[in-house]
Amino acid sequence: MTLESTSQAAPDVGVQLGYLRRMIEIRLFEEEIQRLFNRNLVRGSTHLCIGQEAVAVGGCAPLRTTDAMLCTYRGHGAVLAMGAPLDRTFAEILGKEQGLCRGKGGSMHLTDVSVGAYGSFAIVGAHLPIATGFGLAARYAGTDDVSLCFFGDGSVNIGAFHEAMNLAAIWKLPTVFVCENNLYGEYSPLASTTPVHELARRADGYAMPGVRVDGNDVLAVRAVVGEAVDRARAGEGPTFVEALTYRHKGHSRTDPGTYRPQEEVEAWLARDPIPAFERALLDGGVAPEGVEAARAEATAAVAEHLERALAWPDPPLSARFDHVYA
Repeated sequence: MTLESTSQAAPDVGVQLGYLRRMIEIRLFEEEIQRLFNRNLVRGSTHLCIGQEAVAVGGCAPLRTTDAMLCTYRGHGAVLAMGAPLDRTFAEILGKEQGLCRGKGGSMHLTDVSVGAYGSFAIVGAHLPIATGFGLAARYAGTDDVSLCFFGDGSVNIGAFHEAMNLAAIWKLPTVFVCENNLYGEYSPLASTTPVHELARRADGYAMPGVRVDGNDVLAVRAVVGEAVDRARAGEGPTFVEALTYRHKGHSRTDPGTYRPQEEVEAWLARDPIPAFERALLDGGVAPEGVEAARAEATAAVAEHLERALAWPDPPLSARFDHVYA
């Protein structure tokens, strides 16, 4: 089954400008993380979501803080889209004491339960069954909360994906599965690993709705995910959303991405979700001053929060014994 349309109304201009500002904040945040990594201020690797901001912002927009959002190691954007503070997110990746997880989680394990961000996961697909578990927990608690998990196209061939989808469908759990299809599972193009190239068709095997959406269109993502969230809240079960998008950088900061055809990269760069949304806003009658203000506010916020995070101290050595089970 494929959802062909959505009843979600477009938000007002102020909300749309808020989406633009958040997308720009995520982009600038990621660019700063790259610079920090190059200065050896980030331990371990980083996986940037530059180019995929519309999926994160549009996908998280329909959620409440009482919902549960889970994402991948390429999850900086999703955690920020849920409302995690910029400074503490910077601090976590920098290993600072004021980080979201007191500097112990780092880039691939960002968590802020206060905003419903229940973790980014370093193991491919490991969070899909956990998202299903959050759906089951909401059912037991008798709430209308939902769980939503972002995952890449590389996850759709592992056992946890099928187990999570199957269980959610059998029990009609309030879980929304959002596949960020950026066409590559690490270094492997989708066609070399997956016989079904329209991944939304995977939903047919679990008798749940499946829909493809332009993952570079923040309003389209918001509308499709919003309908899936509404279905879940109403007790109608899970939905599979395939958001077509593209990462502008390599798999990680040590990957130059040379395995991707240059013409493919250039074609997707021309579809950059941020300038595309800016053009759409202007074409829709939004004053240029509003778009410029969103960019200026995002730029100032990222600079301010980064400066604060850099000034915070590292955890004391004694903190290595905190939160450790005997």
